[in-house]
Amino acid sequence: MTSLTAPTEETALAAAVAAAAAAGEPLAIQGNATKAAMLRPVQAARALSTAGLRGITLYSPKELVLRARAGTPLPEIESALAAQGQHLIAEPPDVSALFGATQPSTLGGIVAANLSGPRRVVWGAMRDHVLGVRAVNGSGEIIRSGGRVLKNVTGLDLCKLLTGSHGTLAVMTEITLKVLPAPESVGTVVVSGLDAKAGVAALSAALGSPYGVSGAAYLPPAAAARAGFPGAVAIARIEDFASSVTYRIARLRADLAGFGAADTLDEAASRTLWRAVRDATPLPAAPEDTVWRVSVRPSAGPAVLEAARTAGVSGFLDWGGGLAWLAGPASEAVHQAVCDAATARGGTWTLLRGPEPLRAAVAVVPPEPAALARITRQVKAAFDPRGILNPGRLYAGL
Repeated sequence: MTSLTAPTEETALAAAVAAAAAAGEPLAIQGNATKAAMLRPVQAARALSTAGLRGITLYSPKELVLRARAGTPLPEIESALAAQGQHLIAEPPDVSALFGATQPSTLGGIVAANLSGPRRVVWGAMRDHVLGVRAVNGSGEIIRSGGRVLKNVTGLDLCKLLTGSHGTLAVMTEITLKVLPAPESVGTVVVSGLDAKAGVAALSAALGSPYGVSGAAYLPPAAAARAGFPGAVAIARIEDFASSVTYRIARLRADLAGFGAADTLDEAASRTLWRAVRDATPLPAAPEDTVWRVSVRPSAGPAVLEAARTAGVSGFLDWGGGLAWLAGPASEAVHQAVCDAATARGGTWTLLRGPEPLRAAVAVVPPEPAALARITRQVKAAFDPRGILNPGRLYAGL
């Protein structure tokens, strides 16, 4: 069994990393371990957790800036923001149910995985809203980058490099985020009876409209049923002041009526639906299924769904068709079929969840071109010269 160390101070965490580096001892980096079954399994006798580094250390609602320690549970941050009428811009998903976790995700885990929800299609990814980080590199040195303003030019921009690095370069200990006022009201237009190609066309029209759509997803019949709809639906969200939402939802519904039967959802139903889309609840996934996320240009989303369907894989589309959530049998053949479907359409893929033998045997993200792989190895060597931080998490042997 892997032993666990969970320091409560940054200096203690740095000392633990330095000791592991001196001994050449690999460390499995985690927060609350909600994503332990994500990507490749890490072979390490010890786990180093940031869960002891908790608490919001700075919150300035007027400046729209929040800083918190990496182990702070995401619900704690969301609650503090909601009390001031604000929210996290990238709408990060709660993946605890998807991974069967009993603890909530931490801020560090969400940033390390660069996870973003439906709002990403118009407001950008999580990495776009990280203003600053404090972290410990693989030698046990404390490093920091960024500050409290968006256009910060102090030093190298390590924020974007560490966001999405999955703990393979450094252990983030504190993160500063840009936040925004939360919308007063939410509404949704639902267009029923469309196949994937027509559904994405409707979503494209919605996103291209002047009504400020902040979420656009297509749910095929199986996914729609899990969300409470009798058949396939294309859904578009608008968030703003109540009077503005009412007006714009009505106009958008009229514009989309040419695609099929269009209806609307009220605020309560809209919030429930988009929380489900955010957390991939409509995904028809059995507990033993493998889960992938495929990112392609939106117009290619329907073709990815169809190719996946022929391999026995089902799913739904978010980000206007640009993100396919997929679930299917845990086999190398099915995994290869999903990879081929994404690659053939110029997209990328991530094996998000799966049994450990499969995740250890196959590539969990697309292989990098030789030149880029060389840069990746150089960056890894600069940050983690002994290769002790989450070794093999993204690529075998790295």
